[in-house]
Amino acid sequence: MSVEIWPALPPEQLQPAIDQTQQLELSWLLSELHSTLHSLKSGLEDCYALLAPVDPGSTLVVSTPRNEVVKGHITRIGTRIVKGTLTLRLRTHPQQTYTISPTAPISIAPLTTLNALLTHSIELVTLTLTYATPPPSPSRASKSSSSSNRPSSPAHSTATFLAAQLLLLSQSLTEALSLLKGPQPLTASDATWVSKSCAPDHFVPSTNRDLSIHWGVQDSSLVLWLRALEPADAPVSVGLKFALAIGTARRIEHDEADQLFVYTYPENTEAGTSNAGSNSGSSNNNNNNHSSSTNAEDKKNGKQHSGGAGNAAKGLQNSSRNKEDHRANEVQVYVREKVRVESADPSLLSLSAKLGALNYTLELARANLAAVMGESFDG
Repeated sequence: MSVEIWPALPPEQLQPAIDQTQQLELSWLLSELHSTLHSLKSGLEDCYALLAPVDPGSTLVVSTPRNEVVKGHITRIGTRIVKGTLTLRLRTHPQQTYTISPTAPISIAPLTTLNALLTHSIELVTLTLTYATPPPSPSRASKSSSSSNRPSSPAHSTATFLAAQLLLLSQSLTEALSLLKGPQPLTASDATWVSKSCAPDHFVPSTNRDLSIHWGVQDSSLVLWLRALEPADAPVSVGLKFALAIGTARRIEHDEADQLFVYTYPENTEAGTSNAGSNSGSSNNNNNNHSSSTNAEDKKNGKQHSGGAGNAAKGLQNSSRNKEDHRANEVQVYVREKVRVESADPSLLSLSAKLGALNYTLELARANLAAVMGESFDG
């Protein structure tokens, strides 16, 4: 089956008619895209409102199903956990109840990145609506196309600009959806826990240095990972070796039981801070004594001390000291016990659904624009 124009046009008039038709279609599609962009902006603003730091926030239950290993609740406002209580009954640690300190809220890294992506997406749509000139009317388009064998360049320039902007917006929405989807499979977490675990000062009382508490996002839900750590070079008693050999004692089985991790103790832990603190204290005392004696000698000799070289030296000392402290806080560990707790968040579930719908609308608009411009669309 074929589509023919009737009455048939002579060959010298066929190409101008095709160009005129394409110009009319492109002008109509650009007008429709402006309304689509306005709806996208409105939808993105609704998504941003779901993640905005507005009281009273979302109160979520944090409890393990069918047992009482973890029981508690948290309150999320925006991208941070501002308050909550967790009671832990781990097999490798004594029972303890921790309260999130109101002066040190916990920032959830995926939500912080997601908030930045939503802000960037709204700014991108606003910029697109500002600089994308309104398309010409069909009457003007027909007149201009009748005098030329090619579509008008302003409409094509606008279409090219919109295609590039929609591509950037699609990349932002795809990354935002991947953050809400989280690491896969569900039993695994990304490797950020080895360096991004919660610091002890987030809790009252402070957590044990051998306990890693890490928050993340999976399937639009907040997920808590608890890991009981054991240094790789920790000595094993003869009694434990014998009990493991005869089977009276068994190590807790989980997916990270036999893996060796390079764990970085968070700041304010006991690991590596006492020596670093004493060394830094002694070095500071030596620097103070040296500077005081130098200043006294300069005053005695009537000299002016510029301090430029001294500031540079202090900067090098501080940077090298920070590197030494970072290396001192790194240690190879095994995960003796691992617990995963998932808390469904209605706001994040709604946010994921809205972003999915917006992304579908955006991909459809990109496909239509590519078809009218005669370009390939990979999605």
